[in-house]
Amino acid sequence: MESQNTISPGKVGLNYGIYLGLIIILIQVVMYVTGMALEGVQWPMYIYYVIFAVLIFAAVKSYKQKNAGFLTLSEALKTGLSAAAISAVIFLVYNVLFFYIIEPGYGEMMLDVARDKMLEDGNMTEDQVEMALSFSKYMINPFIGGAFWIAMSAFFGLIYSLIAGAIWKQQRPYEA
Repeated sequence: MESQNTISPGKVGLNYGIYLGLIIILIQVVMYVTGMALEGVQWPMYIYYVIFAVLIFAAVKSYKQKNAGFLTLSEALKTGLSAAAISAVIFLVYNVLFFYIIEPGYGEMMLDVARDKMLEDGNMTEDQVEMALSFSKYMINPFIGGAFWIAMSAFFGLIYSLIAGAIWKQQRPYEA
């Protein structure tokens, strides 16, 4: 008799995606409150990238444990990708709220600070600075930046879940 699987990869991915989404929001809030975001401090985001990888691996491992120790590569990918995508969508919602309701002028402030720093360094002319900032103007839009964030989260979620699935893959034995 074949046992029924009561847990889905999407359910496990949803839980871990919520954790990841809340962690990135917490990091962003801390960076905003402390002024690190305007100063261009990046180390808190590096911590998030490590946490992201760890939690994608943990999501896949958790699914395997809840699935009686069995895991297919497809289930690993579904679990990791759903966690990555959910976290990115949560972060997109936060960014929309932040840039349109909480602090509507923050994007322009970030561009002004970046412009001042580039000009202060003296390595670029004003035209070069404007050209360099033209891409940033698009990325500050929460929808465009959010779409990019979702794509990058899905890409890295795919990579990490593929690695985890290859490591922990365990097929169910065939039953007669």
